[in-house]
Amino acid sequence: MDDSLPLKEESRTPSSNITVLHPSLEGIHGTVAVPHHTAGFWQQWRAFIGPAILVSVGYMDPGNWGTDLAGGAQFKYGLLWVVALASVMAIFMQVIASRLGVVTGRDLAQCCRDWYPEWTRWPNWLLCELAIAACDLAEVLGSAVALNLMFHIPLVWAVIITGLDVLLLLALQRFGMRTIEAVVVLLIATIAVCYFIEIFVLPQTRPEFLEMGRALVTPGLGQRGMIYVAIGMIGATVMPHNLYLHSALVQSRRLQKDADSIRSAIRFNTLDSTLALTMAFFVNAAILVLAAMVFHGKSSVIVAGGRVISFSGASDWIRIAYLTLAPLLGTSLASTLFVIALLASGQSSTITGTLAGQVVMEGFMHWRVQPWLRRLITRTLAIAPAVLIIALRGDASVNDLLTLSQVVLALQLPFAMFPLLGFTTSSTRMGKWKNGKFLMIAGWGSAILITALDLWGLPDSIETAWHVISGR
Repeated sequence: MDDSLPLKEESRTPSSNITVLHPSLEGIHGTVAVPHHTAGFWQQWRAFIGPAILVSVGYMDPGNWGTDLAGGAQFKYGLLWVVALASVMAIFMQVIASRLGVVTGRDLAQCCRDWYPEWTRWPNWLLCELAIAACDLAEVLGSAVALNLMFHIPLVWAVIITGLDVLLLLALQRFGMRTIEAVVVLLIATIAVCYFIEIFVLPQTRPEFLEMGRALVTPGLGQRGMIYVAIGMIGATVMPHNLYLHSALVQSRRLQKDADSIRSAIRFNTLDSTLALTMAFFVNAAILVLAAMVFHGKSSVIVAGGRVISFSGASDWIRIAYLTLAPLLGTSLASTLFVIALLASGQSSTITGTLAGQVVMEGFMHWRVQPWLRRLITRTLAIAPAVLIIALRGDASVNDLLTLSQVVLALQLPFAMFPLLGFTTSSTRMGKWKNGKFLMIAGWGSAILITALDLWGLPDSIETAWHVISGR
């Protein structure tokens, strides 16, 4: 630890005398009051709900939309079970991340700094920053495509405009944690309402619930190309920066450190994670179901002006969905709702991405950077490659850039999941609050499966990424 740094807050692990300096997200650390553990259920629930909602937006960001749309268009409901499996594994990992933050008073980055050799700080931090920049790239592209489709702004300029959303986060941070949570809830609700209308209100898209139910309970990967899309779905599910972020966000609650209070905090954060990520599952399932009902079985569609848009496995499904929903469903409302949801997805994800960047920088390096400067650096790292590649190769490169971002995330993922599981299964680090047998098996099983699938699909992804970078 850096003895020269001023003491900001003292907190101790159940079995360690290491003093924690520099609480994560200091401006919002411990700012939300939590009632006594004997208070009623709803009183406690209102206090604890929020952190998992912020984290959940990473599971329905524009990077997930491409795989969900492709899965539904190509295989109808055949990969719905993969969306469900990915969501369950995400719940396990986020529950464990919140548990680490509640029990130790540290976030994952601080734990890695304090409990791993000193030489690991720089490589771990740089890998995290790379992953956050990659995730930010997907969010930039989602918001930029939405602006491009709605207002016909050239994509390069739309990408640059997204850099101005730094002002949004700066404005929100002035009003505290609860305001940030409320804005993100509003954005998530916008996504959910748009898809509810598209699927349940528009008469052309009534779900086939019996067929959907069969697809959920009879998993299979028999069709050609299914495995590749399934790997993309699962590999894009658990975002490494979300594990760092969640372990820090739970500390925005003014937690007591007695056993009953810790037990209550773990229980309510587990409930918060389960409900928030279940909502994320329904959003992702809705995206897949919409694509299944509208695109499956079709090879092309004629849009305004007689232009024919063909469908293939390599299609840019986000753009195709916007262009073809109106003619296929007979109403322009479908396309409008789709693009509003896409913009809400990109903007909600960018808020949490910035917070995650602050967590890893402060946790690993103990560096204090003004939020506007932090956001500017992160946004520049995401915008620069997007502007360069789009300028050189045109709008068609968006799908390739999304693939590139997923490659980087896949490479970083084990460096977040395995330390998290190692810490939370250790009696030395967690005391009696370490993961139980069920959570330990579920957590390690999820981490190993996700990592194995990422590695399995990595050669193809790297090849695609090389084509993106080289332009060949």
